[in-house]
Amino acid sequence: MSTSQLSNSAEMPNREFGRTHEKVSAIGLGGWHIGLKHVDDLLSIRIVRTAVDRGITFMDNSWDYNEGRSEILMGKALRDGYRDKVFLMTKIDGRSRSEAVRQLDESLRRLQTDHIDLVQHHEVLRFEDPDRIFDEEGAHQALLDAQQAGKLRFIGFTGHKDPHVHLCMLEVARDRGFTFDAAQLPLNVMDAHFRSFEQLVVPELVKQGIAVLGMKSMANGIILRSKTVTPTECLHYALNLPTSVVITGCDSLAILDQAVEAARTFRPMGADEVAALLAKTRQAASRGEFEPFKTSSIFDATAAHPEWLGKEPSRKRQLMSM
Repeated sequence: MSTSQLSNSAEMPNREFGRTHEKVSAIGLGGWHIGLKHVDDLLSIRIVRTAVDRGITFMDNSWDYNEGRSEILMGKALRDGYRDKVFLMTKIDGRSRSEAVRQLDESLRRLQTDHIDLVQHHEVLRFEDPDRIFDEEGAHQALLDAQQAGKLRFIGFTGHKDPHVHLCMLEVARDRGFTFDAAQLPLNVMDAHFRSFEQLVVPELVKQGIAVLGMKSMANGIILRSKTVTPTECLHYALNLPTSVVITGCDSLAILDQAVEAARTFRPMGADEVAALLAKTRQAASRGEFEPFKTSSIFDATAAHPEWLGKEPSRKRQLMSM
């Protein structure tokens, strides 16, 4: 079933997914939280299915989340007809063609599906990542081959470090004659003040018709520790941007209720309302203290596991040996 035919819920508005003619729920369910150790299997499956029952159709995940547990649990949750009700996304870390193939096939097995709606190049954090991905031995060719084989429908990329790396990825893709279907990036009340993805990257995505996937609206709760904004204000701010979906982590049914309620109560914000919200966060946001994914390597899973990226292209390895 095409996700454009998915039923809508009165609680959950749907939005256009870039230029793809698909529609997805305005709120997406994050995959990392459902695989955390304190979330047992039954609760994880219940969170996913309750989210779908309440109109959330966009499912986020990644090959590396919780050593594969997140994908395994989501695969179990999407049995019994739930798979046909969702737009399923996952991410791969592999930069080489061979590593990307391996990770994608493993994700398909874990998720118990023959195709994934959106696969994204994960953690594009370094300026060399785009060139590695688009090398003739790189991961992008693996995704194009998988798309041709029907294993995936759309292709995107993610990153959380520096908006200029996102712009580099878009530029390298354009030079290769490719336009991404989606891009995932931090969008929150702090980002507007510091190394802003909202200001630098979102306009370019909108211009190209690339679906904007907002993440880290609360930065795993870190932004809330600034005591400047509420969870609902965080979600409303991200929903007010030209996002196709705002992905949020839910490790309990109460947090899921919070996300659904934020979507239900959202109304487009006026300029004065946005300015007042940003005024509350300006000082706290000025040095990136509450966005550590930009200013530290704590959130960089591939920095801790460089082997996930795969080998450098053989031509570059040969140059080093000359």
